[in-house]
Amino acid sequence: MPRRSTARPARRDTDETRARIRTAARRARGRQSDPGPSAVAPLLVTLAGYAWRILVLAAFAYAIFVVLGRFHEVAVAVFLGLVVTAMLRPLADLLARWVPRPLAVACALIGSIVLVLGILAFVGETVASEWDSLVTEFKDGLARIQPWLERPPLRLNADALSDAQARIGEYLSSHRSDIVNTAVTGAGRLVEVLTVAALALFCSVFFIHSGDRHWQWFCGQLPAGARHRVAVVGRAAWSTFTGYTRGIVLVAGTNAILVGVALLVLRVPLALPLALLEFVAAFIPLIGSPVALAVAAIIALATRGPLIAGLVIVLIVVIGQIEGHLLHPLVMSWAVRLHPVIVALSVIAGAIAAGVVGAVVAVPLVSVLWSAGQALRSTAPT
Repeated sequence: MPRRSTARPARRDTDETRARIRTAARRARGRQSDPGPSAVAPLLVTLAGYAWRILVLAAFAYAIFVVLGRFHEVAVAVFLGLVVTAMLRPLADLLARWVPRPLAVACALIGSIVLVLGILAFVGETVASEWDSLVTEFKDGLARIQPWLERPPLRLNADALSDAQARIGEYLSSHRSDIVNTAVTGAGRLVEVLTVAALALFCSVFFIHSGDRHWQWFCGQLPAGARHRVAVVGRAAWSTFTGYTRGIVLVAGTNAILVGVALLVLRVPLALPLALLEFVAAFIPLIGSPVALAVAAIIALATRGPLIAGLVIVLIVVIGQIEGHLLHPLVMSWAVRLHPVIVALSVIAGAIAAGVVGAVVAVPLVSVLWSAGQALRSTAPT
């Protein structure tokens, strides 16, 4: 009995010692696996994961812009070819009901080229015929404006105004050819312009004639699992692009007609060239139309006086309201409707990246990317 009573405490001590050892081991393993208060917060881990992904996407986008910058003539030519295709494909499809498709494509392209060249020739002839009278009216207009500038609140120096008036009139009279040459060189060198135009025409011929077969061939080269998704994304992107292109052309044409009629009624010189300028400038959303109408207001101020210039400024406000609240909501519903902030940021970013061409391309590019992303998300497996 005494031996049995003395053995039990020893075994109990051994069990307690083993339990303490196991507890200490578990605590040691817990300290090793738990990084403690110096660990990175889960929020920072998540943000870091998004950050490196954003950096990868930014590097990829930068690489695309670098490649497009090296071959910007090709990119512009393809873009123009797509624009021509979006505008003339319905006409070619309509003509193809009665004539062979190659002939329908040729008729659509040749007719459009003749129409554009005719408009440009008419505008050039109008500017050339009105140039001398415009210079005279501009000088007289500056003379009429000078007393307004000398009175309060501006109180500009009369001698400085007279000297500026003389310099402007002399420049307009003696540098007529320089102004035309500067406008041409500002748009690009002649050889590059002709090269881009020829390549755009070449691409548009094939796009209009058999662009759908080209797209089917491209989808056929992809892996079988990706063909359907790429086809859906391509259809959505092309639908958005065609809707935006036709919508912006309709908006620009409406603005040009309104401006042309209003300037003709107000008897502002160069009404038709200014209407054409409005048509071209309307392709740059939010910015182009006010800039074009500001040029019209300056010409009206110099040639017709402050009252007519004020009416032109009122015209700027009215056309801006019609474009923003009526034409864009009705017409541009064919394409993706972007928030005005997104449109403004896209235009500014495009202008910084590629000048006027970037400002024109930015909004349709963002619209196409957004539409493609939406289509890709809808085709994702659930």
